[in-house]
Amino acid sequence: MPKKIPVRQCAACRRQTEKSQLARVVRTPQGEIIYDPKGKVSGRGVYLCKSASCLEKAIKSRALSRALDCPIPEEVYETLRRQLAEEERADGQ
Repeated sequence: MPKKIPVRQCAACRRQTEKSQLARVVRTPQGEIIYDPKGKVSGRGVYLCKSASCLEKAIKSRALSRALDCPIPEEVYETLRRQLAEEERADGQ
């Protein structure tokens, strides 16, 4: 029997992709919003394609804020932009 591969939907473009190919953003039980590259942090999570365009689309449409059910400060968006850009560079090498 083949092993099932977990699939999740990008909050911005709505494309369904393997969980391992997406970036996870989490609102922890303490209310902190963080990028979760390993997908192991406990809390409410939302998935995005690992691209700057999907992050920007999610910011503009407030998809992250709605999915995490809380307002997201601009500093958090800046941190997410930086972390996704670093990951994109690492994947490209």
